[in-house]
Amino acid sequence: MSERLDSTGEAGELAARRGPRGGKRDATSDHRCWDLRPVLRNGDRVSTKQHRIAELAKRSPEMVFTSLAHLVDIAWLHEAYRRTRKDGAVGIDGQTAKDYEVNLEANLRSLLDRVQSGTYRAPAVRRVHIPKGTGPETRPIGIPTFEDKVLQRAVLMLLEPIYEVDFHDCSYGFRPRRSAHQALAATWKHTMDAGGGWVLEVDLRKCFDTLDHRHLQAFFQHRVRDGVLKRLIGKWLKAGVMEHGSVSYPDSGSPQGGVISPLAANVYLHYVLDEWFERIVKPRLRGQAHLVRYADDLVMVFKREDDARRVLAVLAQRCAKYGLTIHPEKTRLIDFRQPSDSRANPGLRKSGTFDLLGFTHYWSRSRRGVPIVKRKTASPRLTRSVRVLSRWCRGHRHDPISQQHAVLSPKIRGHYAYFGITGNGASLKNFLFLVQRTWHRWLNRRHRKRSMDWAKFNRLLQRFPLPSVRVVHSISGRVANA
Repeated sequence: MSERLDSTGEAGELAARRGPRGGKRDATSDHRCWDLRPVLRNGDRVSTKQHRIAELAKRSPEMVFTSLAHLVDIAWLHEAYRRTRKDGAVGIDGQTAKDYEVNLEANLRSLLDRVQSGTYRAPAVRRVHIPKGTGPETRPIGIPTFEDKVLQRAVLMLLEPIYEVDFHDCSYGFRPRRSAHQALAATWKHTMDAGGGWVLEVDLRKCFDTLDHRHLQAFFQHRVRDGVLKRLIGKWLKAGVMEHGSVSYPDSGSPQGGVISPLAANVYLHYVLDEWFERIVKPRLRGQAHLVRYADDLVMVFKREDDARRVLAVLAQRCAKYGLTIHPEKTRLIDFRQPSDSRANPGLRKSGTFDLLGFTHYWSRSRRGVPIVKRKTASPRLTRSVRVLSRWCRGHRHDPISQQHAVLSPKIRGHYAYFGITGNGASLKNFLFLVQRTWHRWLNRRHRKRSMDWAKFNRLLQRFPLPSVRVVHSISGRVANA
């Protein structure tokens, strides 16, 4: 039975649907094609164009868009520039947003001319490595030039209305009006409604770096066959990567850090995982099953163990078919069924735990004694957060206390803004204690005499209090203190 779960054929079979009347049929496929030139004009507002594209995509989910690039005019580029982050790191040319803004109109018109004439060349991205977790492993980040960011934003504004219609509700990462906390809430709801179950925690090894260009371009063609956009996407995929002064040209991957990269990864995983799970896997299972995916972080929740093991048996084969690799050690099946009452029967089964988006999910009891799924800050994330603050305190320990307090307070509030969820009060209090201890440690090393004892530090905290623990994301929808 396991083989049937992967009987999907190529990704084109997933997207092929019988369409309604209208449109133009492409002779090379069974899809109908949309030519938007009679429908939209360059004089329309950007929001009007996007709304119309979304309407057409929703009305005809099988349609292929053959003409989109003509919608990009100077007003579209101005809007793309406005939406582009101005304080990001610079690319290989060293040009900042302020430099580009000096001759903004001329720069945008030059960019538009090169795009329309097909002479635009995607510059190489500058690669840097940032720490990943608490170990020695790092994450490569690709930084495009500012002008390339503007153009990628303009293309993203064209493609996003189409794919937002196609994407399933199980996908939450890097999408408008969706967040990591919505993915966490969905996971909490699925596990609570089913009374637990079996959770398949999946780790895709270096997903962004292993996206197969051939498959990715084929996935895009299920919905978009505009020649200009196809060439631009191809140029970005083939753009070089500059590292340590030399340029290399990888055969796979989409650099993390690019504006278009999150959409590319979502499109790729939409066809490889989401469509497969929703249309092929779920109808063949005996019990309920749910997928929650935030970019390349995902879990699958099953009611029955046999269903979970069947999917686990074919998942690696399914991913390998499209060039993705499942981490054999970090991918695991967890018995997350509601635990028995260990107080009355100490020898009975206990439930396991799993991590998602920086939180450890585990079974506990509410104040009324009812079994409930709770979440706490995952130990590696807590350690990493404290280490980052420790490095900052060490490097700025000789700054005036008021300046240190002015910087530390927003950093702590930022931690609360993400990890401040219902039931995580103990981890937040532990984080605040560790930050206070770290600050005291480095203040005490401002001088060799080390005169900052705890009594003096407590008086300092009365004058410069750190933000108190606060739950920002409440299950009831209210903001409350932990």
